[in-house]
Amino acid sequence: MRAEDFVRIIGADYFTGVPDSQLKALCNYLIHTYGTDSQHHIIAANEGNCTALAAGYHLATGKVPVVYMQNSGEGNLINPAASLLHPQVYAIPVLFVIGWRGEPGVHDEPQHIYQGAVTLKLLEDMEIASFVLTPETTADELAAVMTDFRRLFASGRQAAIVVKKGALTCEQPVVYKNSNTMLREEVIRHIVQVSGADPVISTTGKASRELFELRAASGQSHQYDFLTVGSMGHASSIALGLALSRPELRFWCIDGDGAVLMHMGSLAVTAQYHPDNLIHVVINNGAHETVGGMPTAASGCSIAEIARACGYPHTVCVGTFEALDLALAEAAGRHALSLIEVKCAIGARADLGRPTTTALENKQNFMAYLK
Repeated sequence: MRAEDFVRIIGADYFTGVPDSQLKALCNYLIHTYGTDSQHHIIAANEGNCTALAAGYHLATGKVPVVYMQNSGEGNLINPAASLLHPQVYAIPVLFVIGWRGEPGVHDEPQHIYQGAVTLKLLEDMEIASFVLTPETTADELAAVMTDFRRLFASGRQAAIVVKKGALTCEQPVVYKNSNTMLREEVIRHIVQVSGADPVISTTGKASRELFELRAASGQSHQYDFLTVGSMGHASSIALGLALSRPELRFWCIDGDGAVLMHMGSLAVTAQYHPDNLIHVVINNGAHETVGGMPTAASGCSIAEIARACGYPHTVCVGTFEALDLALAEAAGRHALSLIEVKCAIGARADLGRPTTTALENKQNFMAYLK
């Protein structure tokens, strides 16, 4: 089904969410049609954030908003769905559009397998009616479902459309780019040249995939790295837990702008404990690139200045490899909590692979190395 037909049938004019590769066609259509015009479309920091935005929209207009997300975001959704939207609280109607990663019977990455298996059950437990959109779903079928959903909305209930792979298409191509020149993979190459045998914690998405392939290409062991393949936004907190527990080791965290935005409160907690054995590198391309390239709010703010305001003793923002190498060397030599924000271009190799070891093997190898 074409994304424009999908939007027409659901009959909404306000969308907020966190981009997802399964929903790339919808996201591209929204960017092509509305951009990030706050009257119609807002890309939020996390799924709880967009659910609250949707609640505000309904309170102001009386209309039913649409919140889109990957099914991994259901965890962030549960609190506002149960304690804000629910009919026993404020009875705020919302239509959720959820990309179904890890659908049972469909091969996917390990971080999606369990989440995919419980996707529909979590919605049922939250008393959110659901409908699964497939590539075979017709416009008439979706229209009939929306008729039922609108009766639920009238009573302050919520509903969800769970979108299978390939169910939505978009004919309007959208090119996502910025004016930065450094590529993320080369930035990571410079980091590992300085980190040496230090343990590295890398964030969700292409950064971890590129780190894995860089190690393989240079004949280095993967034992140095903990790849945070899921749990977006929590890599730096994992790194903080490690650094505080093993003060005799130095840890590097390779983070992303979308991940930092998703759980930005972790910056204040990290600064509060200011471990002198943690170097936090945030690669900022202003985009949710792993799921398609849709923009984040980070392109218009300084993560380095935010971290400094939170209490990081050393922060810097760099935009060239010369400045990056200097910042990395200084951080490695100062023995104090440091954050380096790296302004990065959007883009990755077309042949970028995925880790060939399992998540459990990654954990076991990493823990064995720490011993």
